[in-house]
Amino acid sequence: NGELPADPTAPPAAAAETPATEAISALTATPQPVSLSARVTQEGAPIPEGLVWRIFDTKPDANGELALVAKSDAPAASVELPPGEYVVHVAYGRAQVSDTLTVVPGDNEKSFVLDAGALRLNSAITGDIAVPATLLKFDILTAGAEASRTMVAEGLLPNDIVTLNAGTYHIVSYFGDINAVVRADLRVEPGQLTDATLYHHASQVSFKLVSEEGGEAIADVEWTVKDPDGVTIFSELGAFPATVLAQGKYLVLAKQGDTVFNREFEVQPGPPREVQVMTTSF
Repeated sequence: NGELPADPTAPPAAAAETPATEAISALTATPQPVSLSARVTQEGAPIPEGLVWRIFDTKPDANGELALVAKSDAPAASVELPPGEYVVHVAYGRAQVSDTLTVVPGDNEKSFVLDAGALRLNSAITGDIAVPATLLKFDILTAGAEASRTMVAEGLLPNDIVTLNAGTYHIVSYFGDINAVVRADLRVEPGQLTDATLYHHASQVSFKLVSEEGGEAIADVEWTVKDPDGVTIFSELGAFPATVLAQGKYLVLAKQGDTVFNREFEVQPGPPREVQVMTTSF
């Protein structure tokens, strides 16, 4: 009949796309509902506010970074993602956790445990003498050797509540901005608020140049305070300057015109004190 026999070595004809395979392909590319929630501890209730969710593709982009595919500030985040593998990062204050997420056809749910606690810091002068809040600030760093510490939170004010992953942190309290600094390592427990007060061996100090004990402060004075090593740690122009100094011995110089008056003084932990420099002493 003139027909050539079929070539037994020819590849089989490609199977036509059937409705079933088309449906499967569509399903694997269609975004699926994903519900995310987070808890402070395994037994805790879902966190009701303050969460930030970021969801990344697991395949690096051209720059070698994971592409952000979704973000939400909702406490219970609802997003839609095509089936596949993702990395989810959730932050609550300065506490955070990341984990993988596998999205499959149908409803997807995942709950994250932050294992977080909180820290509230304050400082006082030894002897439980209150310190003006405006003169205090705190830094929180990771614990460990000084060279390996990294900043977690900087310039916090007294009584700020900071949410952190459970663990040990290195705390630095600054009283004033010269040399009154105290450090401590503190432990943050999961699900707990830790209150901590760090005590300073320091005092507020003010200066005035007078011609007699208890006299009026003389104006237009250049002030300099030096530590025992002769290093200048404070300088100001005025009649009544004030600062904060750590416990120790100091030399204050008061220059008026071409004349310099000086006095040695010692700082002890305690309430604010006044150091008078007499014009009769050189």
